[in-house]
Amino acid sequence: YSDPNPAECHQNTQLGKSFIDASHLKDPLRTHTEEQPFTCSDCGKSFLKLANLKTHTFIHTRKKLFLCSECGKRFLKPCHLKSHMRIHTGEKPFICPQCGKRFSQVCNLRRHMRSHTGEKPFTCPQCGRGFSHVSSVITHTRIHTGEKPFICTECGKRFSRGNNLRTHIRIHTGIKPFACPECGKGLSSSQSLVKHMLHTGEKPYQCSSCGKQFTQAASLRTHRRIHTGEKPYCCSTCDRRFSDLTGLRTHERRHTGERPYRCSHDYYFYIFTLKCSLHETI
Repeated sequence: YSDPNPAECHQNTQLGKSFIDASHLKDPLRTHTEEQPFTCSDCGKSFLKLANLKTHTFIHTRKKLFLCSECGKRFLKPCHLKSHMRIHTGEKPFICPQCGKRFSQVCNLRRHMRSHTGEKPFTCPQCGRGFSHVSSVITHTRIHTGEKPFICTECGKRFSRGNNLRTHIRIHTGIKPFACPECGKGLSSSQSLVKHMLHTGEKPYQCSSCGKQFTQAASLRTHRRIHTGEKPYCCSTCDRRFSDLTGLRTHERRHTGERPYRCSHDYYFYIFTLKCSLHETI
């Protein structure tokens, strides 16, 4: 190997670097001048290199040239196909250095690592609560907006979470996939199973502030708001805030006039279940 003839080199005066080919001189200059001469005729997006523009145009033409030999699914880029193939091979090359858990996608490993670091980079714009996943923020904001995009095709009931809809559908289908290991009773959701499994009376979730114990982690989270003063649930009508969703729903009946609790002895209806129970004892 011999050094190129200095006379044949092209000097980049801005960077102080030399290039054998004059065409190689242009790209680093564009990097520093932010010149992007290759423009998409469909959307106007500009690119530094022609190769990047060609890859981008596949989005518009929908030419997915890279075919999965296992299932026939097509992809725009070979790296997307390579990532997809791990579904079929079961390969999980990305390993968590903290606990050893393996992942098929590097993005999944990054999300998992936040469970160790405690990082919560995604913040609710309404109440400032932090989350480790952007999907959790999207779901959480529906508490404030009241949005319920998931609709049961059987009865029309709406839900803010897709998993709540899936659990609800089992009311119509009768499917109970979660069985209690103690008594064998079938439950429609994992949450129902946790609530049911109180055979031992165990309360593994303890408040670090007052020592009170709970059977469920969700109950502990709600209880903690007594100490922190957090009230993440806001009434969309009067802006009054509540520490738990049950309190918000009960309050909203004052605005809607809904009275879901009926006395078993007469035709009186009540907003609160407690008032209904007191009335029945008279």
